[in-house]
Amino acid sequence: MKKNKKIVQPVSGTKVPRFAGPSTFARLPELRDVETCDVAIVGIPFDAGTSYRPGARFGPQSIRQASRHLRTNYHPNYDTEPFVEQQVADAGDITCNPFNINEAIKQIEVGALDLLNKVGGIISLGGDHTIAFPLLKAVNKINKGPVALVHFDAHLDTWDTYFGAPYTHGTPFRRAREENLFLDNASMHVGIRGPLYSRDDLKNDESFGFKIIHCDEFQSQGIDKIVERIRNRVGNNPLYLSIDIDVLDP
Repeated sequence: MKKNKKIVQPVSGTKVPRFAGPSTFARLPELRDVETCDVAIVGIPFDAGTSYRPGARFGPQSIRQASRHLRTNYHPNYDTEPFVEQQVADAGDITCNPFNINEAIKQIEVGALDLLNKVGGIISLGGDHTIAFPLLKAVNKINKGPVALVHFDAHLDTWDTYFGAPYTHGTPFRRAREENLFLDNASMHVGIRGPLYSRDDLKNDESFGFKIIHCDEFQSQGIDKIVERIRNRVGNNPLYLSIDIDVLDP
């Protein structure tokens, strides 16, 4: 970030009530309203890859609505003012074809790549986990090669197909492995819990290069140790961070 550049901050709840004002994430400025942008928030309203419950397509707008309640000025735990130190803006949503998964995957990749060419980095709001595959493809093109992948989730998401379908919320990292999108010596799952389909699930996952931190290990080792393990695994490699909400809520 350039020093002394003008930062457009979120609309404060002390000046405009939280039920009013812009409908952007955390009431941030829109991307078109800032000179430069360090981090862009982008919605990806796609859920055609779900195997059980649909509705994640409404995730971006729901997250934005909930984010109205954020006090964005100061974080006392870390003694930081994130929206003062970085220019963050809302870039709207990437349009995804809800009837054609192959086309939607291409749209997500192209949309993310276009955005990454304009800003320092992006935070995407899903959407089901299918979106991780095209996002990784876009990041690889910017990075000119594979990146470290840290995946917070209750599930592995490295299965091959569901009912013969290759692109689903449970298969993005299998497709990513096939295209060599992540570093097999610097990637891991964090928070895995619960039963699997078979023992082969773990064997296959290990063959793809993942290390696993299970949910129970948070209890036995504590957060500081888990953070140390993640840092040691990733090293100084460029990182793609993926967070599936069921790592917190099944």
